[in-house]
Amino acid sequence: MNNKLDTKLSQQYTSNSQKIRVLTEAWVENEIFCPACGSLMINYENNRPVADFHCGKCREEYELKSKKDSIGSKIVDGAYKTMIERLGSDNNPNFFFLNYDLGKMEVLNFFVIPKHFFIPEIIEKRKPLSDTARRAGWVGCNIVIKDIPQTGKIFYIKDGKIEPKEVILDSWHKTLFLREEKKVESKGWILDIMKCIDKIGQQEFKLEDVYRFEKELEIKHPNNKHIKDKIRQQLQFLRDKNYLKFVSSGKYKLI
Repeated sequence: MNNKLDTKLSQQYTSNSQKIRVLTEAWVENEIFCPACGSLMINYENNRPVADFHCGKCREEYELKSKKDSIGSKIVDGAYKTMIERLGSDNNPNFFFLNYDLGKMEVLNFFVIPKHFFIPEIIEKRKPLSDTARRAGWVGCNIVIKDIPQTGKIFYIKDGKIEPKEVILDSWHKTLFLREEKKVESKGWILDIMKCIDKIGQQEFKLEDVYRFEKELEIKHPNNKHIKDKIRQQLQFLRDKNYLKFVSSGKYKLI
């Protein structure tokens, strides 16, 4: 995989935004494989409303978001209402996120977030545009990257380092079980426990380590009066889905 952007492709354009769009889309089409099956990406026709790329083999769809210098904790997206509606639809795409160094014209980081990690809680509503704006009252949104579990951010390139293809494919398939969960509340609980495990920061951990987040989970789920029971239930679920391994009484290990 070559992380250099081919600047020759953008010489006919004057707008910087057009140049970056052409360069990044061409780079994805030439360098990136589908994380679901390993096949090459195909660029959709311009102005397709839902996605930028698709896989010709498994038909997975992807939307590309590019940003200079650093991805940060949030990514600006389109209309809030449209995004929320898409989360529950069949044509909700997966997301590619790319950040680049404009001086070196190279990709610094590139990762995919599978669509099954997207729930309403990670979509932040922005303030409506002012009355003097061309689209007065329009409400956009941000994708809050920091609220997605680490396992939902599958890197191809991280800080300039290219990840092995087999690691990317394995990481994708590791969490496909989330697509089976159609209820937003149930999926939210699973993702919350994944994030608690992230915060523990260890490959092996104890049940008591997760219990430390009881108050935090209680605030987020005020209608649930049995938080510890729910924690154990979700850990059991993640074990059954081969996301975790049961080591011994009260001890777990990330697979």
